Amino acid sequence: MIKIRRAQETDMEGINRLLVQVLNVHHKGRPDLFLEGNRKKYTDEQLKALLHDEKTPVFVAAGEEEQVLGYAFCIFQQHVDDNILTDIKTLYIDDLCVDESLRGQKLGRKLYEAVLAYAKSTGCYNVTLNVWACNEPAIRFYEALGLKPQKIGMEKIL
Repeated sequence: MIKIRRAQETDMEGINRLLVQVLNVHHKGRPDLFLEGNRKKYTDEQLKALLHDEKTPVFVAAGEEEQVLGYAFCIFQQHVDDNILTDIKTLYIDDLCVDESLRGQKLGRKLYEAVLAYAKSTGCYNVTLNVWACNEPAIRFYEALGLKPQKIGMEKIL
């Protein structure tokens, strides 16, 4: 039985393991931008701070023995009193990962649906995320969930 819940400090080892997997996917797709190796996006101190900050909810998919099988890092965003933007409340998915050995088993969908339910329960207007163009499996996954492009980042390598 898989349970989607808020992440705790006891989940850090499992989260860190998945953060390394995400870096490797990005390095494979864009080695000009992402370093390789046993690296992760956050230090343990930064990760602890995120886990305790209500503005950055982190969810995990936990197995029967509470092992971390996937995660979703989120950030609340809102542009109050902006000159051109409405003040809608958005839940931005900064990172969503399922252990590479478990992909294709609908675990990512369950994580996403839990994030969507959480966003609705906290009064969000929408859920957004970014995906690297080189990560075609992720693009197909998000399209299958019904997400559509909101904006497109472009580059010219010099």
